[in-house]
Amino acid sequence: MSGRKKKKRVLVTGAAGFIGSALVHALNQRGVEDILVVDVLGHDDKWRNLSPLKFDDYLQASELLAALESGGLGRIHKIFHLGACSATTEKNGDYLIENNYRYTQRLAEWALAHDARFVYASSAATYGDGARGMDDRDDDITKLRPLNLYGYSKHLFDLHAQRRGCLGDIVGIKYFNVFGPNEYHKGEMRSLVCKAYQQIVETGKIRLFKSHRPDFRDGEQMRDFIYVKDAVAITLHLAESKRTGGLYNVGSGIARTWLDLGRAIFAALDREPQIEFIDMPENIRGQYQYHTCADIGKLRETGYDAETTPLEAAVHDYVTNYLAPNRRLGDEA
Repeated sequence: MSGRKKKKRVLVTGAAGFIGSALVHALNQRGVEDILVVDVLGHDDKWRNLSPLKFDDYLQASELLAALESGGLGRIHKIFHLGACSATTEKNGDYLIENNYRYTQRLAEWALAHDARFVYASSAATYGDGARGMDDRDDDITKLRPLNLYGYSKHLFDLHAQRRGCLGDIVGIKYFNVFGPNEYHKGEMRSLVCKAYQQIVETGKIRLFKSHRPDFRDGEQMRDFIYVKDAVAITLHLAESKRTGGLYNVGSGIARTWLDLGRAIFAALDREPQIEFIDMPENIRGQYQYHTCADIGKLRETGYDAETTPLEAAVHDYVTNYLAPNRRLGDEA
């Protein structure tokens, strides 16, 4: 155990999840394997995301905080806190506050006290409908009004860190619409690419929500879609310099329509588009975002100059290299 304490380890929460497992894969590609992965595997298939990956140890999320305080986990020098309940439809407020806010609060306090770099997943959902801006340079985050409990639980920690004066010492990442391999376990929270691929295989067509606003035609609601490989590359970049701190938008910086995305999926399958429009469920109409786009100027100022993968190329890679052959990140090696 004494030898282990001298190691510099990376800790990744939510490591079996979508972005978490993609991040562990990216670390492996960089030659990093001294990784402590933390998650709640439950009863779904997200454990399969871990199968191709290389890491030092696995720990249940419920055991992490006590294990850190005991000092028995080695020298943690970076923490990527990506574990959370990410269901935008979750209605249990107490659960979301405990899981997404209190847990993050305690983990951040430990990281700051032990000089460990702390990078955590905030969310673009904190911006609500975008009426009050989606500007990560704007320090007045108290004006933001998330549309759902998930966004609010993320917003609470952003506010907490700002009030405590430590937001500049950590990195909060506001992920926009991330899609790509390893999201298969997410059920209804999977991206349209993942769900639509299955729809096309089974029925030959995809279904998109009609617009319920006169200023947007059906299928022309817009999102900032970003491939998970790009989201992870940006996350690692932001973790590497302690001079970088605060909240950062992580997106492509380009808004595209759902129709654009749907057509890209059909193109990847070499099929003619067959798109059907259906009514949006009443229970989500009041929470629905019609336009999101990340201003990534602040990110660019940190020196990140790589271009994100164009939507059509990202969808093609996802469909042909992962969805069609039913592979996960790491399986392609």
